[in-house]
Parts: sequence; C-alpha cells; structure tokens
Amino acid sequence: MHISQPAISQHIQNLEQRLNVKLLDRTNKYVRLNKAGELVYHHAKDILNLYSQMDRLLEDLQHNASGSLIIGASFTFGEYVLPHLIARFRLLYPKITPIISIENTRTVVDKVSRGEFDIGIIEGQSQSQEVDIEPFAKDTVAIVAAIHHPLVAKKEITKGQLEKETWIIREKGSGTREITDHVFSNYQIQPEVILEYSSTQVIKESVEAGLGLSVLSTWVVRKELKWGTLCLLPMPHNETHRQFSTVIRKSDFQTKATKVFQIFLQEETHSITQSILS
Repeated sequence: MHISQPAISQHIQNLEQRLNVKLLDRTNKYVRLNKAGELVYHHAKDILNLYSQMDRLLEDLQHNASGSLIIGASFTFGEYVLPHLIARFRLLYPKITPIISIENTRTVVDKVSRGEFDIGIIEGQSQSQEVDIEPFAKDTVAIVAAIHHPLVAKKEITKGQLEKETWIIREKGSGTREITDHVFSNYQIQPEVILEYSSTQVIKESVEAGLGLSVLSTWVVRKELKWGTLCLLPMPHNETHRQFSTVIRKSDFQTKATKVFQIFLQEETHSITQSILS
C-alpha cells in the first residue's frame, strides 16, 4: 500500500482512540486482532463496499455504463465458459472493466450478499434470503472416465460396478459437489472409496491417469473428449442437468454495468456456449 510501518501504527492508534477500544492484542511474538478488532474489521469491509458502490452509482447517473464490474463465479462456469463471454462483452462495452474472482458456489453467494461482488454466477443452489437468484443457462453433467478404463468397454454398467470404483469429487460447498451428491442419491450409488479435491483441473488429471471416475460438466471436459483422453460413461438412466444462475444482492440500486452484464448473459450465453462446444 506504499505506507510505512510507523504510519500504519499511527493510523491504528488514532482509530483506537476514536473508537475508545483496543483493536489488537500485542505480545513479543505476535500482533493480531482481538474480538473488538474482528468486529470493526468485518463492518469496515461492509462500509467500504457500500461506499464504493455509492461512487459507482453516482457515476452511473452521469455517464453510460462504465467502470469496474466485480464478478464472482463458481469454478465450472468461471474457468471454462466465462472467459469466452468476457471477450465478447469487452467488445460491446469497452468502458466496463471486469474483475473476476473464482470461488465455490457457497462463497460466491456469501460475497454477493455482503456487497463484495457486484454479481455472482453459480452452478448450484442457495437458500440465502439476501440475494436474488435467476437461472440463465443449462448444463449437462456426466460420469467421466479415462479412455482406457475397464468400464468403457462394457455395453452395460451396473450400480454395483460403479460403487466399487474410486470416485474423485469436489469439496462441500461446490456446485459440482452438489450435483455429484444428487447423482449418487438419484441413482442410489454408495461408493466404497471417495477422494475429495478442491480443484476441477486436478480431478480431470486424476481421472485421465486412471485413478477413478468423476461427475463433471460436459463443458469442463470438452477438450479431453475431443482429444480422446477422456470419455463419458452412460448414466444409469437419463442425462442429468443443472442450471447456471446469476446472483444479485437484493437492493433497489444496481450499477448500469451490473444490469447490462446480466442482460448480456441472458442473451449471449446460448450462442457462445454452442460455439465453445462445437
């Protein structure tokens, strides 16, 4: 932040005097926030977010859509679809600067509700009462295996065979984990061995290496399917789908940048995703 340590200390002392409370516990070994400090830090972030939003709304009153747009996206959409959409969006709205953060679904919803993200894009569900969630695109998920996996040669795969496999899945709070749990429950699959990873890319690499099976979006594995390193196993019954949704904080005010991006997602996602998959 280009501020010297003594200046930081003086700022903290001034803040403590103004609030009439100590914010830090200091010893010879550490300096860390106490309970009062944690309370001030939490609310200060909300205050700064609201102040920043106020600035951008005032800017909107005087100009066309411009400025920063802070987007939080869950992993599948954020890593495999959003970059293509942002490229198109920047051509249409060059004065808007997207700032993208990739998190799991639970974190995206939480940060939208606190005003840290202008808009979120999630692949799971949420029960939060502080945000509005609106579906805008459909995703297809499938059981993924390495091209040389023994089950690939089977004409018919039983529930028992699937249960004996090692399953590599995402962590709790992820939209991909949510749909994976749904697949297990819907098809009554109770895997004997589960490995939990927080990275979709690591899961793909592990499946490709023959470590086990996974449930992933067809968007996520489109390149590997084209290259012939991964393949899709048939679901026990029909295909499984889920919705991608936008997440907006419940408020009477949204920046123009947020509004035009939400409309853009509704209008452009289908054509963009078809070109990605083709």
